[in-house]
Amino acid sequence: MKLYRTREGVLLESGDAFFSLGTLTIDDIINHPELKHYLESCVEQGRTVSAAQNRDLLAPVGTQEIWASGVTYERSREGRKEEAREAGGGDFYSRVYQAERPELFFKACGWRAVGPGDKIRIRADAKWSVPEPELVLVVNNSGSIIGYTVGNDVSSRDIEGENPLYLPQAKVYNRSCAVGPCILVLEQPLSRSTSIEMAIERDGKVCYSGATTLVQMKRSAESLVKYLLQELSFPVGVMLFTGTGIVPPGDFTLRSGDTVKIRIPPIGELVNKVE
Repeated sequence: MKLYRTREGVLLESGDAFFSLGTLTIDDIINHPELKHYLESCVEQGRTVSAAQNRDLLAPVGTQEIWASGVTYERSREGRKEEAREAGGGDFYSRVYQAERPELFFKACGWRAVGPGDKIRIRADAKWSVPEPELVLVVNNSGSIIGYTVGNDVSSRDIEGENPLYLPQAKVYNRSCAVGPCILVLEQPLSRSTSIEMAIERDGKVCYSGATTLVQMKRSAESLVKYLLQELSFPVGVMLFTGTGIVPPGDFTLRSGDTVKIRIPPIGELVNKVE
């Protein structure tokens, strides 16, 4: 089942049908103590409505904080080493990749996230900016992973590469965090064979594309959540980006007008244009 957040409220997709969840918010739903049974009852008792695709979709996040994980894929480690080489920080990322403790950092408040069809931005003071396509975990207030969505962790690689301590400025700014199009609610983990695909279009043509699978992810979703919750509580739950395994070459940077399409087949496709 999938949850879509629209301007008219939250919709539940089950099979080929859509059901309105009335006045309930994303916060209410993802923290329901019997979520699976509750959603099944909504299908049994609810009335079908028009498809979510015909409505204005919003980022499927409520008042949750959005956090992110770094250097969880081999390709990401190599990319971060490349960007930090001149600053002497390349070895930091190899250490993180091999260490038991993951890299975790704050990315956005829920209200800062942009949704499908919204515009993302590149920093005005950055010269090397890239999208980072990622699987995003949806975690409830009990610390359980209840679902998944698609995320774009837009990043300024030159700013982070100048000094690793600049990571917050490279990662956290207006319209640098996109999630959507929905939350795929699952009780079981996604298959390790699940693919993540990205295509960037410029002037109507694909100028870069790449793909990876969850098999390439070194850390498990459960271990990332465990470390995040070790000394933090999230009363309304949290979203956690799991890192990227798709890194454009060093001579590529996003431009205004580019369109970024990120697809994770069981969930859907997140499409955003660069402002």
